[in-house]
Amino acid sequence: MNLLFLCTGNSCRSILAEATFNHLAPAGWQAISAGSQPTGQVHPRSLALLAGQGIAATGYCSKSWDHLPLTPDIVITVCGNAAGESCPAYLGRVIRSHWGVDDPAHVTGTDAEIDAAFMTAYRILRCRIEAFLALPLSELINNPPQLQAELDRIGTLQP
Repeated sequence: MNLLFLCTGNSCRSILAEATFNHLAPAGWQAISAGSQPTGQVHPRSLALLAGQGIAATGYCSKSWDHLPLTPDIVITVCGNAAGESCPAYLGRVIRSHWGVDDPAHVTGTDAEIDAAFMTAYRILRCRIEAFLALPLSELINNPPQLQAELDRIGTLQP
């Protein structure tokens, strides 16, 4: 099963989700990330945070959803509702869910405040990814409506 974590810029949240998911996922599950308007670079704080968490931080790049290397089965948008962002709508025939997370790239303040915003985004995404991976996935794959309901429920979880 292939997951696509999608946001606008593909520089922070979707990269954090992709790397974290692939770090935790069982064999046979893979995540990729993309953006509807990619920035062209991964935010250095995202890479530093991943490395600090013991998650491989190399090989990630900001990329467009126009050139995906695989077809996703599940698309999870991670744009934050509170930030007033409009989240892109993936047009393929897939299961879709929204796991809104505020964009830490837009936070201003001290280095500590910005780092805290990145850590908050990471913790929310990790909490949701762990909840997803705790599901009886082999059963839910064959029950798309139930999988959809579980994904939507998980999108409301906070650490």
